Amino acid sequence: MPEGFRRWYDNDPILKEALELLKLQTDDTKTAAADFIISLQEQVAQDVIERIYEITKKFSGKGNRWYDSDPVMLRAIELLRASSPKTQRIAALKLLLAMESNDMESLEQEEHE
Repeated sequence: MPEGFRRWYDNDPILKEALELLKLQTDDTKTAAADFIISLQEQVAQDVIERIYEITKKFSGKGNRWYDSDPVMLRAIELLRASSPKTQRIAALKLLLAMESNDMESLEQEEHE
């Protein structure tokens, strides 16, 4: 990455690590993570969600980022980006713990509590 260029998630080392590790996971793990992240939409304003859908239509399958080829993951990552820094950090920690323990099902259980 060229010096001075930072991705939106590079400012938070925990969020950065979570997304870098997620990129390397199996499709099943990515699907569970995307479902968890999408559950965050309750914390994001409706106008932001509409903008996210526009971004998804524009970049799905066309971008260079690792998640652009999967429309669900693209939507999930864009929702995460639109979330508050506190929500991003909490989500990143939960994802890291679930990936570390290889227990993505724990994310599904938390969604419904």
